[in-house]
Amino acid sequence: MQTEVYFKAIQLMLAPAVMISACGLLLLGISNKYSSINNRIRLLTEERRRVHNKIKDGAELDYLETTRHQSIAKQLNDILYRAKLVRNAVSFYVTGLFLFIITSLVIGLDMVLSTKITDYVAVSVFITGMISVGIGLIFSLKETLKGYKIIEVEVKAEE
Repeated sequence: MQTEVYFKAIQLMLAPAVMISACGLLLLGISNKYSSINNRIRLLTEERRRVHNKIKDGAELDYLETTRHQSIAKQLNDILYRAKLVRNAVSFYVTGLFLFIITSLVIGLDMVLSTKITDYVAVSVFITGMISVGIGLIFSLKETLKGYKIIEVEVKAEE
């Protein structure tokens, strides 16, 4: 009988463990995207700074430079919005990860205490973690769609 309790505990702890791994993979992917977005912002800001210095020195911009300057301003606003979406996705993934770790601890605590309250707490925390990851995925989807629109703007500006 005692062995069945341990098997049950292992089965219960497996779902949060799988979600912990899944969140880790999601965080790895989104972190790379976050880094790329930040680098892009830095590059565009540096390019904008060069144009501002050129204007400040009294030089006039030709048509292509003016168009590029306007494109940079538009892109920076859009990319900054994208960075906020990624930040939100990361925040919700990390929150979900934390909640899955708490779920595992509560399940372990339930082995010792064997009370209904720990069952309810474990299920509630796990579901909250799933909701958090789901919200993070929504932010990630919005960021992907916004990223495509930014690329469209840049391509059209070059035409």
